[in-house]
Amino acid sequence: MRFKVYFTGLIWLFFTFNMVSQQNVLSKQESDTLREKVIEKSKNTSTIRSDFVQYKHLDFLSNDIKSSGNLVFKAPDMIKWEYQDPFNYIVIFKDKKLHINDSGTTSKIDLSSSKTFESLNGLIIKSVTGDMFDDDKFEITYFHNEANYIVKFRPLDKALRSFINEFVLHFDMNPLDVIELKMIESSEDYTLISFLNQKFNESISNEVFNN
Repeated sequence: MRFKVYFTGLIWLFFTFNMVSQQNVLSKQESDTLREKVIEKSKNTSTIRSDFVQYKHLDFLSNDIKSSGNLVFKAPDMIKWEYQDPFNYIVIFKDKKLHINDSGTTSKIDLSSSKTFESLNGLIIKSVTGDMFDDDKFEITYFHNEANYIVKFRPLDKALRSFINEFVLHFDMNPLDVIELKMIESSEDYTLISFLNQKFNESISNEVFNN
């Protein structure tokens, strides 16, 4: 049950406190400028360390599932989610494989055996840095409120959309860090993660991604 809830909550992901302030559509010029700045920032990001709080919303539960932990990312494609509360649970994406450590019990899934899972893996990694601006893969819409830029990515691929109906990224306005990531499933269940205490471009050993 733990694996089902947390793996499902991670790979078709994320958190329930949507900004209540009015969302305004960005102009094309504003959208293009935001896109260029985020892509440039992503290119200059080699590592990220961050705390996170995650809320998983499932319609059949009366309360959202809350968890917290820390994230480690190293370019180009290694990412580690370490849940520390309410229990220990580690998920690592590297070498096109998903490694899981559930309180000492380990397992591994080869994501390259499924093009859809491989695409999800790549998108989860890109979502952390915000660099998902691929018009061939998404219908992209741009908004802002008083505090954040908000970019919504709707997959064009039907197979992928059967798992993730929409990604929503919240960027702070300066320095354009991803501060919230929401993944809405086809069922309208979702997971929303808030990133806290982010640190960029520190030296991180590959050994951190061993499970």
